[in-house]
Order: sequence, then C-alpha cells, then structure tokens
Amino acid sequence: QVIEDFYNRTWLYRYEEPISPATLTTLWSLSVAIFSVGGMIGSFSVGLFVNRFGRRNSMLMSNVLAFMSAVLMGFSKMALSFEMLILGRFIIGLYSGLTTGFVPMYVGEVSPTALRGALGTFHQLGIVLGILIAQVFGLDLIMGNDSLWPLLLGFIFVPALLQCIILPFAPESPRFLLINRNEENKAKSVLKKLRGTTDVSSDLQEMKEESRQMMREKKVTIMELFRSPMYRQPILIAIVLQLSQQLSGINAVFYYSTSIFEKAGVEQPVYATIGSGVVNTAFTVVSLFVVERAGRRTLHLIGLAGMAGCAVLMTIALTLLDQMPWMSYLSIVAIFGFVAFFEIGPGPIPWFIVAELFSQGPRPAAFAVAGLSNWTSNFIVGMGFQYIAQLCGSYAFIIFTVLLVLFFIFTYFKVPETKGRTFDEIASGFRQGGASQSDKTPDEFHSLGADSQV
Repeated sequence: QVIEDFYNRTWLYRYEEPISPATLTTLWSLSVAIFSVGGMIGSFSVGLFVNRFGRRNSMLMSNVLAFMSAVLMGFSKMALSFEMLILGRFIIGLYSGLTTGFVPMYVGEVSPTALRGALGTFHQLGIVLGILIAQVFGLDLIMGNDSLWPLLLGFIFVPALLQCIILPFAPESPRFLLINRNEENKAKSVLKKLRGTTDVSSDLQEMKEESRQMMREKKVTIMELFRSPMYRQPILIAIVLQLSQQLSGINAVFYYSTSIFEKAGVEQPVYATIGSGVVNTAFTVVSLFVVERAGRRTLHLIGLAGMAGCAVLMTIALTLLDQMPWMSYLSIVAIFGFVAFFEIGPGPIPWFIVAELFSQGPRPAAFAVAGLSNWTSNFIVGMGFQYIAQLCGSYAFIIFTVLLVLFFIFTYFKVPETKGRTFDEIASGFRQGGASQSDKTPDEFHSLGADSQV
C-alpha cells in the first residue's frame, strides 16, 4: 500500500492527474515480477564468473550490484521516480540470481564431506533470516511506513558492505585452485587452514582424481548437459528438485499469507505472517542438525509428504471456514506446518545438492540451468497464483498438492542419497549409469543410490 501511494503521488506530480487503476496494477505487477526476471538472468550467468574470477572473487564483485540497487531504491522517493525503484528491483534480482549460484557452490567446495549438507543448509538459513528481518523491519511501527520505506529498501547496502569487509579474509575454493588453476601449493595451504590439520593428503588425492577425470572429458557446455547420457540424469534431478522447491506452493503461502490469515479471521495478520517467518527460521536450524544423520533424500521426501498433507488441511479449513469458524485455527496450523516441512527438506536441499551431483567441470553450467529453473518457476508462481486463487478459490492449493505428490514419486525413484559420499563417488555413479542406461541392472541402480533407505 505504501509503494502504491508513492506511485500515485509521483504520477499526480508529473501528469497532474491521478493514476488509473489499470496503470497502477501494471506498475505494481512489474515491480514484483522484475525481481524474478533479474534472478533468471543472474542465475543463468553464474558460469561466466566463477571459472574466470573464482568463487570467492565472484561473490565479492557481485556486491557492486547490491550497492547500485540500494542507491536507486533508497533515493527513488527523493527523486520522485518509480523507474528508479523498478530498476533497483531488477538489479537486486540480478544480484540474488548470481549469489544463489555462487554461495552454495563455494560452500560445497570448501566443506569437508562429512559436513557438506549441514554447512550447505546455512545458505537457506541466511535466506530465511533475511526474510524474517525484512518482515520485522517492514512493520508500520519500524520502517514500513510512508517516511521510512526508502531506508528499508536501501538497507541492503549494510549486508553488502559487511560482505566486502569480511570476504577478503575468506580463502578461495581449494577445488577451484587445484582443478581449474592447477595451483596445488595454494590449494594445499587453503585446505590446511580449512581442515585445521597438516594432513590433507586424502582431500588432495580426491581432487586430483576428479581433475584427471575432468581432463578426460571435453569442455561441458549447457547443451552438453542435456546431450550427454552421463549428465542427463543428474541435470534432470537438479531441475526437478529446484521445481519442487518453487512449485510446492511455498511462495504462494508467503506472497499471500497475510490475506490467508485475514480470511482465517486473525485480527493482526501481519504478526501471524511474522510468526510463519519464525517457524521458517526455526525448522531450517532443525534441518541443519539432522541433514547429515537422516540424509538429503530422506529429508526431502519427509518435507514433500508433510507439505502435501498440510496443503490438504489448508484446503479443507478454508473451504469449511464459513460453516465452522473454528477452522481458522486449523488453517493457521496448516500454514505453519507447511512452512516447517518446507524447511526440513525442499527449502535447503535443492540449493546444495546441485554441487554434490556434479564434478568440477560441469558444476557451473549445472548451477546456471538449475538456478534458471528455480527463478523461472518462482516468477510463474508469483504472477500466476493470484489468478489461480481467483479461479479456484479455496481449492487452489489442491494444484500444489498434486505437484507435491508427483515430486515425491520422482524423488523416491530417481534421486540418489549423497550423504557421506565424495563428489567423485557421486559423479562416478552417474558415469556408470550413463554408460549403460539402456540395460541398467539393479546393482548398478543401487550404485546411483536410488534405493537408499527412506
């Protein structure tokens, strides 16, 4: 509402007439959608940076985009320019798309095998903490009001500045140094610091084996990921897992949670929305502690099944709300449960499992494709759910229930367990599968981890 008022005042100042409802809706829709468009372009550009500049330096350089966006959005009210606000949204979308590729790739490459999943979950924890902080700071009492909203949008300057101060002290990825740059001494020195021990021979040996395998392969382009039988299964898994995150309905819940809580009869729906953000953060922490014990595949299956059950409960509660007012409590429980199950599996796992499914050579291209899939589906849900909700009413979440069941079936039969396995072990499983896909035996299928314990 605050941003719409800004659009209206700016239009009135320029053209001396109120903005039409159709134009206002168009500008608002563009402001929302342009972020995801930037995310699509940014995520698809990950490979252009990481191999040329390195993982750490790419993260450092991308902060320029955050600074640009902060200035554009922070001064848009002073300049009476909604164009600055929309452009700032696009640029921060570019930044977000790039970082959703850079960060999980870097974390996956610097982490020891035994902690790769837990440390990979920190990426999602950072995202949900950012959402929660934005929800709190966006309250009318704090910065979500007519006078302070530019400061709220320009606040991204602060974490970007912190990153610029801290990142130079972080090491470059040892895998990048050894495999891409052939700088073994630097890689060895970094590994000693990261592992806290002088004996890093096993890590180096694993990287060298991966490097030898990479040299036997030709350069992996995005098209090669789909053409080669060796990469076709892992890239399909990466894409479907990204789709399972966005097409699960989680963004529909977050985009429209306030209106759902209003419909459920909550007097202060904005605080209930913040409550869902707290649940979001809490269960990401739970996932962080159990991912190395339960495994990625198991948590993803639990998350998908739980979300499907909560989506059915949400549909029942919203449908029967008029006849049974107490159903409002069930809808709130269903929303909180939906968010909790999302953060157990489909929230954190798709981000870091892409790094695990691919060796060093195809990894940047795989991140580009997976990121594009994620941001494109995010855009589709953001733009399309309001029309689906108008058409289907309280039955809208049945569509997501069907999708969640399909993603569960795919995960059960196709997704391998990567817990405790090195990058080369995972990649070699797919190489064996790709070499004899037409006559795969049960033993070979087991090597892909597809029949791991649930």
